[in-house]
Amino acid sequence: MAQVHPTAVVHPDAQLHETVEIGAFSVIGPKVKIGPETRVGPHAVIEGRTTLGARNRVFQFAALGGAPQDLKYEGEDTELVLGDENQIREFTTLHIGTAGGGGVTRIGNRNLFMGNSHVAHDCVVGNGCILGQGSAIAGHVLVEDHVIFSGLTAVHQFTRVGKHAFVAGGSMVVMDVPPYCVAQGDRAELAGLNTVGLERHGFSAEQIGRVKEAYRVVFRSKLGVAEALDRLKTELGGHPEVDHLIDFIRQSKRGLTR
Repeated sequence: MAQVHPTAVVHPDAQLHETVEIGAFSVIGPKVKIGPETRVGPHAVIEGRTTLGARNRVFQFAALGGAPQDLKYEGEDTELVLGDENQIREFTTLHIGTAGGGGVTRIGNRNLFMGNSHVAHDCVVGNGCILGQGSAIAGHVLVEDHVIFSGLTAVHQFTRVGKHAFVAGGSMVVMDVPPYCVAQGDRAELAGLNTVGLERHGFSAEQIGRVKEAYRVVFRSKLGVAEALDRLKTELGGHPEVDHLIDFIRQSKRGLTR
């Protein structure tokens, strides 16, 4: 049997793996599924159709699976799905999706949501990301793998943030942040490449060199975006790190942080 504190309120229809721990005064709703070795601290609330994978840690006063802060939401049976080994710190809020946004807020593995951070409805957060203290992601945002948001950053709805990007503290992101880049400011602008992050994640000197050349062609030359991407495809195409950057930029609908 799961280890449930006597003061916790767990609905009988909730599905808890036998290795789950639920702390004092926490509330677990009827549509919640919690996977192996996940620990929920005291005074946490997990409601809605929320699924947590294995070895997650939910700290005190976190709120998962709440209704979206969207006036169009009318009680649809939508979802919040988390993978494995995420850390959800104090007062973090993660909301379920909306019917108009696909119905699912989806979070991958090994992410850290620091205190008072927020992920709104219909977002997709990849793997290995960090949301700093007080960071907020509006609805329908896509965050790729290994993105870091420093404290008090905010991301506009329908924006995308590419993998290995770094967003500096206090930034207001209103347009897509390309992969591998550093963004900062209000409104956020590019400030170079996250070479430290690339090195930490095992990018070779050759790969980083190609990313630097791609950045120079797209953001430091006088070429138009379409022309710059064609040049990259010709000169550096076939390398995964460059191909991903090209695809990300081509798929942009909000426009790019420059």
